[in-house]
Amino acid sequence: MTDAPAPSYRPLTAFFIPLALQSASQSLTYPLVAMVASHGPGGTLNLAGVAQSNIVMFLVGAVGAGLVTAGMVYGKSRLGFSRFFAVNNLMAVIAALVQAAICIPAVGHGVFGALLGLPPSIEGPARQAFPLTILLNVLFFARNPYEVLLLNNGASGRVSAATFARIALTLALAPLFVRAGLVGPRWAVVCQSIPVGVEVAVAWYFSRPFASVFPQVDDNVLRRRAIVWFNLPLSLGGFLMTLSGMLLGAVIARSNQPERMLPAYYLAVGLANPMAYAATRLQNVVLRFPPRSRTDRLTRRFALRAGTIVSFVPLVFLLPALSHWYYVSLQRLAPADLSLVTVSALLLVGYPFTSGLRAHWEGLAALARRTSTILAGNIAFVAALAITAPTCLALKVSGNMIGPIALVISNLAGLGALVLLQSLPEGPGPVEVIDVHERG
Repeated sequence: MTDAPAPSYRPLTAFFIPLALQSASQSLTYPLVAMVASHGPGGTLNLAGVAQSNIVMFLVGAVGAGLVTAGMVYGKSRLGFSRFFAVNNLMAVIAALVQAAICIPAVGHGVFGALLGLPPSIEGPARQAFPLTILLNVLFFARNPYEVLLLNNGASGRVSAATFARIALTLALAPLFVRAGLVGPRWAVVCQSIPVGVEVAVAWYFSRPFASVFPQVDDNVLRRRAIVWFNLPLSLGGFLMTLSGMLLGAVIARSNQPERMLPAYYLAVGLANPMAYAATRLQNVVLRFPPRSRTDRLTRRFALRAGTIVSFVPLVFLLPALSHWYYVSLQRLAPADLSLVTVSALLLVGYPFTSGLRAHWEGLAALARRTSTILAGNIAFVAALAITAPTCLALKVSGNMIGPIALVISNLAGLGALVLLQSLPEGPGPVEVIDVHERG
């Protein structure tokens, strides 16, 4: 443990809020883009299709889920960063090739129609949007090196500034696309891609002062193959978590009236996801303020309070006037389906809260250098979801309720695995995050 002075809630809050805002705001771009999709001829069916297209894109992109971490560990010297950059580009090419293969009509139908079980009314918009997500995924990979340069030099504020530029542009473009009649699945991805391109450009501009100055010499730099192997476990965990969203969509698509249930669920989770992502930054709070002893529960109490607060934020959109404006007027939901969204939103209250608790325990596992424990938590999450969602379907649970129930139970299963495994005898004790990076 550490001998540093015990922190109070004030520094924990000051550290958490910017990270939470960045994570939440990134996710808020998707409901904005959904407006472009849902104003097309297919209405909210387009929204569900674009959401499924994004899920497959992120599933493929999970091959690079650990790249930023790898860059922060091994990209502190000129040669190390150069080798990380090459690995990042390799993963981007692999992802693009896999996505291109899915664009082949027979393969695309196999993924979206057979595997995901989407009805034709949703499969069509999903396959229309998917080819354009190849460039979008490449842009996400292109952002990684610049974020690594900024984070390794302590310029996290500039990372946030690049993200906020993306949000501001999305906020401006989405209504313009609707007014200009540029609506539907394809235009939704275009509206999504332009701000990400600007985010990459801003991150590149901010990172320029650090591109020629590296604090470490080129000693003991890992080969590219070693960096790839370092990335694989983190990518596997990211793949499993992304797979869970894909699995949920496939189950809900097989429920009664999927054309109503999928849009209702995606509209509700579109507001809950940003809060859940914000709650996951509680892992960073643990890493920044590690427990001073085995009885130190400050960060755990903070996680309980912060998780509770972020969990209730989406309920603001259930206020009568606001709910009708956002879901019906803005997102083009049929007024008769507003009750479906309301039920989904209420059940999703536990989703950000349990995500925050799981992130807290993942932070403790990272401090103890027990990354296999984090992967085990991810496996428990997906396994619980693979059991819960089909069980709900067999019990004839309404499709709009399956997702929220499965997400909360799966988070609890992942949390339980983390708590149980960390109670077992461990190897080397916790270390400061900087020590882990230095050893890299």
